[in-house]
Amino acid sequence: MALLVIASCQLMVVLDITIVNIALPDIQRSLDFSTTSLAWVVNAYTLTFGGLLLLGGRAGDILGRRRVFIWGVLLFVLASLLGGLAQNEAQLLAARALQGVGGAIASPTSLALISTTFREGPERNRAFGVFAAVSAGGGAIGLLAGGILVEYLNWRWVLFVNVPIGLLIAAATPRWIRESERHPGHFDIIGALTSTVGMVLLVYGFIRAAQEGWRDPLTLASFGAAVVILAGFIFIERRSRQPITPLHMFADRNRAGTYGIMLCLAAAIFGMFFFLTLFVQNVLNFSPLATGFAFLPVSAVIAVGAGLASRFLPVYGPKPFMVVGAILAAAGLAWLTLTDVHSTYAGSVLGPILVFSLGMGMEFVSLTLMALSDVPVQETGAASGLLNATQQVGGSLGLSILVTMFGTASTNEAEKQVPRFLEQATPAELLQFKRTGQLPGHWGDEVLTAGVSAAFVVAAIFTAVAALIAVLAIQVRPSDLERLKGDGVSSPP
Repeated sequence: MALLVIASCQLMVVLDITIVNIALPDIQRSLDFSTTSLAWVVNAYTLTFGGLLLLGGRAGDILGRRRVFIWGVLLFVLASLLGGLAQNEAQLLAARALQGVGGAIASPTSLALISTTFREGPERNRAFGVFAAVSAGGGAIGLLAGGILVEYLNWRWVLFVNVPIGLLIAAATPRWIRESERHPGHFDIIGALTSTVGMVLLVYGFIRAAQEGWRDPLTLASFGAAVVILAGFIFIERRSRQPITPLHMFADRNRAGTYGIMLCLAAAIFGMFFFLTLFVQNVLNFSPLATGFAFLPVSAVIAVGAGLASRFLPVYGPKPFMVVGAILAAAGLAWLTLTDVHSTYAGSVLGPILVFSLGMGMEFVSLTLMALSDVPVQETGAASGLLNATQQVGGSLGLSILVTMFGTASTNEAEKQVPRFLEQATPAELLQFKRTGQLPGHWGDEVLTAGVSAAFVVAAIFTAVAALIAVLAIQVRPSDLERLKGDGVSSPP
């Protein structure tokens, strides 16, 4: 029951990233977002989530993980309610940012609770396997749930649905999860703020570049400010007695490699869900519900990959699954670059996402175990927060880079399509183009597909880099295999 409560919270937090994806076309029409600015509906959540995860993990260590877990869930519920009630772009983005704060408090605490609730060895391996499968498969479940809600209600319900779920989790937690021991310490507020602000500016720079170009003064100023603030963040963390980012964790070769792999893979998986959702709905003309079902196989195959990894990790160690998983993900994304306006779901989408999902299932279990391997109990919150932070920051930063590539490629394609459109368009289509600035019909499909294909090229490169890091950086020691088998390990305090 404890695992059910913890996994339900993680599912709610992760699911929220993609449940909103399925509603993006409806949100765009309802609140007048542009295609590039639409990425902020995802990034407003993931940036505050990723930027404050380490602070949330530290809060659990200091104040007690169960207590912090409950307050994080309740804040997430409140923000979801406000987001569902939003009447304009600013209100929705503010609510999404507040959701990220709630998720940042609850998510690292939930992962740390697994470390302190389950015995190291097979028992904890299985718990991590469930947690990792939920983390990776929750994205596809979110697309299906979002499709049902948007199809039969409206986009606001993709946010409202969190309210009853979150309240049930908060009510069940005191009954099934025991409070953890508190560890003395203080909160590195300055470190949390500088890391978050620096990442927001960096992501804004990429998205601004997609809209206004790389020579735009505000784009350059955003990048410059991001570099200065992030450099200040590293300086602060090096001098702090209790930093929010324990830099000594990067001294471990395996853990540093794990964080690098997670950064690359998160960029790929966020981009895959974001752009493939737009392609399936706008080019293949799937309804929101049909789009949700189109992604349903992703969850099943991720569960298969996670099950295989958790079963054979004690025998082979995590490195083979990290390498093979990243190669499979890269192959799936490379396959997706072949999509065009004549593609079909069965012929061009299903195969690639199944290959991608199998690789991701293997990766998430291996990465989770490696990141928390041999971490002192008092630092499990910080270690789990750092893993989640690299996932969310990697996703936000990667998505912004992919949006930039999408914007550049789609702009270039639009320059080719506009003259053709002007020659063949009907008066009604010309009037629509003059009013919206968007090419209609197959001309618009060509532009969107060109941008999506370019984004998948870069996403495939990210996963190839992850495979290279796994080959060169990860080393499995005999002691690691002994811990995975549970040899001579006592119960956690």
